[in-house]
Amino acid sequence: MTTPGAGDGSGALGAPVAAFIDYLRVEKRYATGTLVNYQRELETLRQHAEKLGLRAWSELHAEQLRGLVAREHRRGREPGSLHHLLSACRSFFRWLLREGMLAKDPALDVRAPKLRRKLPQVLDVDEASSLVEIPADGAEAVQDRAMLELFYSSGLRLAELTGLRWQAIDFSDGTVRLFGKGAKTRVVPVGSKAREALLALREQAGPQPDDPVFPGRNGRPIAPETVRRRLKRWAQSQGIWKRVYPHLLRHSFASHLLESSGDLRAVQELLGHADIATTQIYTHLDFQHLARVYDAAHPRAKRRRNDEET
Repeated sequence: MTTPGAGDGSGALGAPVAAFIDYLRVEKRYATGTLVNYQRELETLRQHAEKLGLRAWSELHAEQLRGLVAREHRRGREPGSLHHLLSACRSFFRWLLREGMLAKDPALDVRAPKLRRKLPQVLDVDEASSLVEIPADGAEAVQDRAMLELFYSSGLRLAELTGLRWQAIDFSDGTVRLFGKGAKTRVVPVGSKAREALLALREQAGPQPDDPVFPGRNGRPIAPETVRRRLKRWAQSQGIWKRVYPHLLRHSFASHLLESSGDLRAVQELLGHADIATTQIYTHLDFQHLARVYDAAHPRAKRRRNDEET
């Protein structure tokens, strides 16, 4: 695979793909991982179009795109993966329309297999507290304590945490300025425990404003894989045997906040979701919690369960 932004650039089909990737990189400022995903999906589309003998994207029709989705499905791609493929295609086609290289969007009536949405796993409040309250008895542990507290306190994405600079944290106001997906900026609160942990880390590190809050050994921002590895290690040492990963703390942040406040719009803003439908998945988690409380506490629910067991 070529470097994101470089593209193949060869042929009537490859050149527009390369130009689109450059547009995402330069104008939309998409992250490298996102660009790689777009390039991979559009390379699949390009190869399919070339096998059909197409010489320009304007020759692609909906039925041919359905054929691509059906072929990939037969090869074993899951519905979620096919949705990602179609999403990349639709973004590309919208750009082609804007650039005058398409007269009609071939993806308008194309659907992927129905997506069965899985509810995210979360930690309960006791598990989350146990995870973040690690003993800060060494330089690395001080950094890890601040990292865990900030993840859970403010609902950061992994890329937001690894790219964070000291100048983005306002200790007097108790907020942090984050640069999320699509270079969108949001300001979120930092809880008192996270502020304490970050202040301890700042005192230890003595950083400059533009230094990364969580540097690796080379002074550059800590690698995402290092964060995942440390988080897994701390989870095991704290006696948490669920699969613990960075986004799990973001899920737990959102679920616990919604459970306590019931304010879906506020949770959407704190998470930086463009569409509230993305945030609504946490209402299902909240309902599951309420259902468990009901089953455990309501006398009629108890009686029904006891009757079923006899």
